[in-house]
Amino acid sequence: MQPDLADKVIVVTGASGGVGSAIARQFAGEGAKLVLHYCRSRTRAETLQRDLAGAEALLVRADLTKETDVRRLFSAAVKRFGRVDTLVANAGSWESRDVPLHQMSLRQWQATLDAVLTSVFLSTREFFKCVARQRCGNVVLIASTAAVFGEAGHADYASAKAAMAFGLTRTLKNEIARLAPHTKNYCGGRVNCICPGWTLVPRTAEKLKNAATVRKVTATMALPQMARPDDIANLAVFLSSDKLARHITGQTILVAGGMEGRWLWHEDEVDTRRV
Repeated sequence: MQPDLADKVIVVTGASGGVGSAIARQFAGEGAKLVLHYCRSRTRAETLQRDLAGAEALLVRADLTKETDVRRLFSAAVKRFGRVDTLVANAGSWESRDVPLHQMSLRQWQATLDAVLTSVFLSTREFFKCVARQRCGNVVLIASTAAVFGEAGHADYASAKAAMAFGLTRTLKNEIARLAPHTKNYCGGRVNCICPGWTLVPRTAEKLKNAATVRKVTATMALPQMARPDDIANLAVFLSSDKLARHITGQTILVAGGMEGRWLWHEDEVDTRRV
């Protein structure tokens, strides 16, 4: 089945990253027009834009924690294309070091919540203004399995992603339905969320070279393998399609091989005499 996304205008935040670039490529393959957001990785963003030579793509730099930058991003999109049909809120960063809560600084906590959650609030708020004018549109939020299972040493990141995956997704699906209501010829505005598990991207590549780490992160998966960026991108395209996902909204979907949780203990850490 075809998703009917030709000439649709898609804003992809964090498009220069491993998952973001895969999402952009998939939409380009469907004939969509793209607004490629980046913050610091200009070189990677420009490389992606060149790689998508067959697609119409606008490159925009913005700090998504700043209201003025977010307004400028969407103003540039509307000025170039006249509308925005889908927001894929993929941007977000995290502290790669494990930092237990009792050692975490307020500065780290606030920086992560701004980068992960405030950025999505500002991006979605600006997009909803477009939706109110257009009376149509949909959102795909990219969260994490950390939102579902937690992540020891990353309470800041897990908390921010959980807010996206549950409270925000389920609230916004009700709000967008009023801004872009269902009609005889339109399915109505939709908001859904994807929670990727461990994914093979440049940011995790070094860590996933360690066999012990791979065993640990796949231990609770029914399909014990790392996700590829295209696994997330394929679902993002599906959820953005008013044809294929017309009756799907407010859903949080894991792309994690059937993961059932986090492996907390190594064998030598459990005293079986006490079990």
